[in-house]
Amino acid sequence: MIRAKGLSKRFGDNLAVDDVSLEVRQGEVFGFLGPNGAGKTTTVRMLTTLVAPTGGTAWVNGHQIGSADAQVRASVGLLTEAPGLYPRLTAVENLGIYAELHGVEDVPGQVRRYLTLLELWDRRDEPVGGFSKGMQQKLAIARALLHEPPALFLDEPTAALDPEAARVVRDFVDELRGEGRTIFLCTHNLDEADRLCDRVAVIRQRLIRVDTPANLRHGLYGRSVRVRLAKMTPALEDIVAALPFVRSVTPLESGLRVALDEPETHNPDLVRALVAAGAAVQYLEEEAHSLEQVYFDLMAESREAAA
Repeated sequence: MIRAKGLSKRFGDNLAVDDVSLEVRQGEVFGFLGPNGAGKTTTVRMLTTLVAPTGGTAWVNGHQIGSADAQVRASVGLLTEAPGLYPRLTAVENLGIYAELHGVEDVPGQVRRYLTLLELWDRRDEPVGGFSKGMQQKLAIARALLHEPPALFLDEPTAALDPEAARVVRDFVDELRGEGRTIFLCTHNLDEADRLCDRVAVIRQRLIRVDTPANLRHGLYGRSVRVRLAKMTPALEDIVAALPFVRSVTPLESGLRVALDEPETHNPDLVRALVAAGAAVQYLEEEAHSLEQVYFDLMAESREAAA
């Protein structure tokens, strides 16, 4: 579990993180979204005790930063933007060093386990300086997990990876969630965050919003369905607008956009009303808003509020 209360950080006159309070539940994948310079990496560095906060505090796996830093570090795994591997050493040698630093009991077993899981075992005896960026990134993830930390911080884990390597990393993150680990994921890949994260936080020095991707969509845009009709007539718009569960109706070229709070409950009633009025309903689907659209709209709101 990760909990921050009023966390802030200044670098001289620059306020990098401003009064961040959040809670990440055990076993959830928590996405941290924001533009470059928004304070994402600085927040991660504070939570993993790499830099001290200017204000506020936080607890990671029950240990308070600033007073139990060694315990925090022992209970987390961290993947930074730059893997920071020893290029002249092999994959086995790189992982062996960090396993011993963390006091791992079965070093060869743990090294083999994670190299195998991340599809690197066949390259175990090669110097990592010859590895592709994707292979180095996977090796860095293995390094972060050697000591079996309950919480894992990933800073842009699929940045600049080819699609196949990125899929391996995403599948592995999903597998870690199944093991009950807490994962704090900084990413610019909004589609990735939408697929992987239980909840996301949008930050721009201060937190703008924290919620599930679905709730963020519904909170900004509500819920609506598109009804495709064989033939559209103005009378159908009036009939649908009169239904008690409909909030608004917008005519489209070949149907209607209908805003309503619970499509799962009221879609059958909507279709029955249209059919009773003589409409030929071809199909009905809920309108989908991407997390990318949500993100840019929240950023625009934040800029307007700041102005």
